[in-house]
Amino acid sequence: MSGDEILVGYDGSADATVALNWALDEAGRSGRPVRLAYVFEWLTVAGWVGPGVAPGIWPDEHARRQVEELVRKAAADAAAERPGLTVHGEVFDGPPALVLQERSAQAGMLVLGSRGHGGFGGLLAGSTAVSVTAHAHCPVVVVRDGQAATSGPVVVGVDGSESSLLALGFAVERAEQRDVPLRVVRVWEPPGERRVPPGFDPVEATATERAAAENELARWRETFPDVEVDLRVSPGNPAALLVEASRDAQLVVVGSRGRGGLRGMLLGSVSQQLLHHARCPVAVVREG
Repeated sequence: MSGDEILVGYDGSADATVALNWALDEAGRSGRPVRLAYVFEWLTVAGWVGPGVAPGIWPDEHARRQVEELVRKAAADAAAERPGLTVHGEVFDGPPALVLQERSAQAGMLVLGSRGHGGFGGLLAGSTAVSVTAHAHCPVVVVRDGQAATSGPVVVGVDGSESSLLALGFAVERAEQRDVPLRVVRVWEPPGERRVPPGFDPVEATATERAAAENELARWRETFPDVEVDLRVSPGNPAALLVEASRDAQLVVVGSRGRGGLRGMLLGSVSQQLLHHARCPVAVVREG
């Protein structure tokens, strides 16, 4: 598996199909090959609910062959619909989250639907999505059925941390590929009423944050001079402002961890709110 590949978690569900189409669009712009990955977990507590077998019945070799045919056909159909793209399909064995995390080390990007059946059941309902997005070795994009918009800006949340700077680089490249504006959201959390330091000036604090963001943007403005950049700096709740920004965006990009307004990204409520409530696909970028 090439490190340039776009790896797609695929199980034939509606959300997985949306994720595949998003990945194919990305591949069309970047020229990367695409690999569909079905994670085949033989034994589960509730029973297997993938294609070809009634819910509650554990799969056998016949079910495995059905899965392999499902993936083969999906890859062949995708390649036929997108001439010029290289599309492969592969079936893996093991726990879905662990397998995807391991395989992500050999991929350039991992794309997931938010929910599915079989190996990806309830993806965003609990720990699986948090585990994959927190521990994957490449950027992870999570797409929900009905939210893969193709218009609007690329939005990125930054706070000066190493993780958010990697997210900024990922976001500006996506904006350049799509020929759309880049909206940079830098949120700082004002101190509570009981913690306001003497002489605190919110206007000055906003100006300081803006200057820091402009400094971080300087190299990207030079590298991608044709990308229109809209920098928005404000106090507030990071998750709420990023969710709001997702309403007219085609992609929201965040780092896996941050400091200041994005502290605890993917370890607490901010990531949960974005993954559950963003109105567009969410990309999570973490430092290697």
